[in-house]
Amino acid sequence: MKNKSVVVIGSGFSGLSVASNLAKEGYDVSVFEKNDTLGGRARSFSSNGFTFDMGPSWYWMPDVFESYFAHFGKQVSDYYDLIRLDPSYSVFFDENHRMDIPASFDELCNLFDKYEEGSSSGLKKFLNEAKYKYEVGMRDMVYKPGQSITEFMDWRVISGAMRLQLLTPLSKHVRKYFSNKYLLELLEFPVLFLGAKPSKTPAMYSMMNYADIMLGTWYPKGGMIKIIDGMVSLANELGVKFHTNSPVTSIRVENGVALGIVVNDILHEADVVVSSADYHHTDSKLLKPKYRNYSESYWDTRTMAPSSLIYFLGIDKKLVGLEHHNLFFDADFNRHAEEIYDDPKWPQKPLFYVSATSKTDNSVAPDGCENLFILIPTAPGLIETEAIQEEYFDMVIERLERLTCQNVREHIVYKRNFACSDFINEYNSFKGNAYGLANTLRQTAVLKPKLKSKKVNNLYYTGQLTVPGPGVPPSLISGRIVAREVQKNYAL
Repeated sequence: MKNKSVVVIGSGFSGLSVASNLAKEGYDVSVFEKNDTLGGRARSFSSNGFTFDMGPSWYWMPDVFESYFAHFGKQVSDYYDLIRLDPSYSVFFDENHRMDIPASFDELCNLFDKYEEGSSSGLKKFLNEAKYKYEVGMRDMVYKPGQSITEFMDWRVISGAMRLQLLTPLSKHVRKYFSNKYLLELLEFPVLFLGAKPSKTPAMYSMMNYADIMLGTWYPKGGMIKIIDGMVSLANELGVKFHTNSPVTSIRVENGVALGIVVNDILHEADVVVSSADYHHTDSKLLKPKYRNYSESYWDTRTMAPSSLIYFLGIDKKLVGLEHHNLFFDADFNRHAEEIYDDPKWPQKPLFYVSATSKTDNSVAPDGCENLFILIPTAPGLIETEAIQEEYFDMVIERLERLTCQNVREHIVYKRNFACSDFINEYNSFKGNAYGLANTLRQTAVLKPKLKSKKVNNLYYTGQLTVPGPGVPPSLISGRIVAREVQKNYAL
């Protein structure tokens, strides 16, 4: 008897995850990727001797990666080597004020007390609560398919609902323990960069602080692309077939059943179709109107995570004063957040992030050189021009040079920009978002776009616009959730 066939649209983290999980169970799986390399937003590229990760750069929640590979009888170390960063990252507040975040918890407690007397006691209480949320969230909530509220009628979740603080804003929760502005910004930054204002994000997401502080910040030697390489290697071992340079132009549906996908005017038939491409693109561009889950008015009312203006730079000398991860908070934190979420526009003075993987890994830049990845979070949907891109480049380079007391501009030997329009062109990203759907209360769990089509029986969605949400670990989990739902409905 022939195994059931599955086609997966897109080869990002969620696409590779669902493909491997289904292949492990005996399904005949093929992945179709529009670009010429695999990995979706986690692709990499090399030029002039420099290698750059194009997308995700933070390796948090190492337990999720271990769990992913363990599901196949493998270990992370079978595919790449991990390095724990120390300091985890650095934060620049002004010319004379830089905070290095140590990997050691005892050292971090001393740092907190330095900024706010006795705050280490509050930090321990705050992280104890965050640990509970992380354990409940990662064990009892994050693997739910979000199809019905009844999924959450679990005694552990119900009895601990108050401790999860679903209705308390993160900003209010953090201020229960700390008052120092620098500590507040430090604890609120993960949600600003990953999807929402702290005042609009449920305090449940303090679990991200637990992941940051207690589980550590890591780096896969060779770059984040090594995770993709490992996942592709595993998928190949499981029999997954890959097709690059294969943009899907439509999903062929008859009588509420997907027959397959159309690539280069050729129909590739399948028993099940899974899209890990941008949800809005799949729903509104690949399907006829009568088979779409959501209207354009629905999408227009969604709160999207930020887009990004990114600069990839090759520097012909070693730079001082930078760590692997660097946050530049020498600007008004709240104002930048408002310019992303409340009054979308080009920010007057944005916060920005700099990654220098060459500080940890000498394989990503020529000897004596550095590679820099500079990212400015911006509101999605903004129209950028070359002049705007250069205006912001000048702005961040001036601040980078001033805050690190060195000349950078004159040593740039390679430069590439990547902006909102590139997210749209390269990834069909809705409004050019970089991270997916914001994790607001009104867009959590069952309130996210459904992972199963309401109108096409054998069509599923996975990735950062559906459950569990944005980020690399959630995308790995999303693929596993969808694979489980496919197995329920289309058993071999």
